[in-house]
Amino acid sequence: MTWSLDFAPFVGPTLLIGLGLAVAAVAVAGLLARRRGAGLRALTLALLFLALTGPEIRRERSETLPGVVVLLTDRSASQRLPGREATTEAARAGMVERLRALPGIELREAIFDDRTDPGGDGTRLFETLARTLADVPPERVSGVVAITDGVVHDVPASPAALGFTAPVHALITGRADEIDRRTVVVAAPRFGLVGKTQTLTFRVDDEGVAGPRPPVEVRLSRDGTEIARRKVTPGRPFSFEVEVPHAGEIVFEATVEPLPGDVTPLDDRAVVSLRGVRENLRVLLISGEPHPGERAWRNLLKSDASVDLVHFTILRQPEKQDLVPVSELALIAFPTRELFQERLRDFDLIVFDRYRRRGLLTWGYFHNIVDYVRAGGAVLVASGPDLADPDGLTDTPLGEILPATARDAPAVDPFRPALTTLGTRHPVTRDLPGGGTTPDWGRWLRLSPVTAAPDATTLLAGPGERPLLLLAHRGKGRVGLLASDQIWLWARGFDGGGPHGPLLRRVAHWLMKEPDLEEEALRLASDGRTLTIERHTLADTAAPVTVTDPTGRERKIDLAAAEPGLWRGGLPADVQGLWRASDGKLTALAHVGPADPLEFAAMRSTEAMLRPLATATGGSVRRLLAGPGDTPRLPRVTLRDVAGPRAGDDWIGLSPSRAVVTRGAERTALASGLAAVALLFALFAAVWWREGR
Repeated sequence: MTWSLDFAPFVGPTLLIGLGLAVAAVAVAGLLARRRGAGLRALTLALLFLALTGPEIRRERSETLPGVVVLLTDRSASQRLPGREATTEAARAGMVERLRALPGIELREAIFDDRTDPGGDGTRLFETLARTLADVPPERVSGVVAITDGVVHDVPASPAALGFTAPVHALITGRADEIDRRTVVVAAPRFGLVGKTQTLTFRVDDEGVAGPRPPVEVRLSRDGTEIARRKVTPGRPFSFEVEVPHAGEIVFEATVEPLPGDVTPLDDRAVVSLRGVRENLRVLLISGEPHPGERAWRNLLKSDASVDLVHFTILRQPEKQDLVPVSELALIAFPTRELFQERLRDFDLIVFDRYRRRGLLTWGYFHNIVDYVRAGGAVLVASGPDLADPDGLTDTPLGEILPATARDAPAVDPFRPALTTLGTRHPVTRDLPGGGTTPDWGRWLRLSPVTAAPDATTLLAGPGERPLLLLAHRGKGRVGLLASDQIWLWARGFDGGGPHGPLLRRVAHWLMKEPDLEEEALRLASDGRTLTIERHTLADTAAPVTVTDPTGRERKIDLAAAEPGLWRGGLPADVQGLWRASDGKLTALAHVGPADPLEFAAMRSTEAMLRPLATATGGSVRRLLAGPGDTPRLPRVTLRDVAGPRAGDDWIGLSPSRAVVTRGAERTALASGLAAVALLFALFAAVWWREGR
């Protein structure tokens, strides 16, 4: 309890000052004149003035609030290494017991765990500390005890940034003699042109190892498949020249052979995620004759900014006799040798639109086209009456790789194209606008009867399940066949039209191996918190997928049907690094978190990062495993209310709380009540008696 003297004047300050001056003047004048009773009169006037000031005694009841101590536990990926996790938990339990035993201390536990925020980068202990102390006044903070490996990526530059003046103590897990080998990405592009080469530069660092190191072997994998290996010298950058094989995400992984006694193998690998980008796709369109559908093909391909179109139309057949000069029919001669021998492999897709041989292409050129497809090229045949013609393409060497052969002349019978069972599952036709079990599409007027090859996939059919659109793989390449020349009716809006643009665009891009249109694919994607597994297949079921996290832990995930041809599953992305998914046939990779995360940039425990801050706040940094054995050595904890060191060889000190709260207050007036009135009357009577003698 504290006592104090306060005043509550009965009059305003101006009047009180005037009365005070008047009382002082009367008292001083009487004393200077040495009049009888001047001293008693001065005392009476002074007491009267004092009564007007309202003197009172104030008594307050207050207490000191308990100090807040934060026990900050680091559970980042580096803290989950073998040995460190057990040390951390043992130290946390021991420090909780010691801190709770201190009088006048409130313990708050705070935990940093990167599994709750996989999208973050590095160990953010002090961000966690700031959130924990957001509602605590600075004078209540008694100190911070952090259990960590010392690799902290948000250490404040000065103690002032903490917002309090209490000591910070760090208890370091791990041992001082740890060694670590890691692979570092020195330079890598984010994008690369398909078919071109890019340079990836890495470096292998051996930390904590004295003396020169012998060469070590590094293996480079692309999308999970090893593509190169070489011997390198630790500490020196080295490069791989890699080809970008396809569009879309490509994951390269460099893995070094392990180092005996390495603190962890998690950072022995470095990941580069590169996106393959196609240059403008080169398409060769050859129209065998002018017809309405020719413009639909040309408009579609010219409208795609990513396509460079080379288009030739055969305006007059060789056997046709008229008097029109050839120079007026074509700007240039049909460059058969240049197109089908010298520059054939420069094209990504060749489209034959209602094409008949008619002697323009020899058998040798068709053999070149077959070789081009088997080596990775693509051919699409859009047929009409030409397909069953004796000069049609099915009677050429190209016929051996086409997905179907002609049976008869086209049937002129209006029909509505419909999706087959496989068509509802294939990415090319699965979600076409207006599709479904009964597509709302316009009619076509002609369909060529064909016999599908055993390995061809029929996506669209006409009446009686007759094949209309067929796709097939041939060696490394692909072929397609559209058994009708009536798709231009959709472009004109006949009978309501149909999705001619999306259909032809998807067919063309599937033939050119667009990854998003693969019918058999396993994909793994992450939004930072969740991993999503997608299996695209034409089969009726999808096998369970085995997912392997960056630490090597495996989990089997059952997939559920999301839509026809698409099966999906998911799991938490609770570890940063490279994840793998496999169903026994296909493999997918996904990287969670930054490509070169700070958390794996330094896995050895250290005292250096926290020592400047701890020293500046009066705290300390010490290792829990300072001697032999795996039992952590915990310091004693005391409260130190005096200036001086806050740590010793076997103890750490905390500051007591300086926060005080008032619980109650009482006031007692000194110049009120009958006693004060009686005293004043007595003094006035004494003054009258003294002056009246």
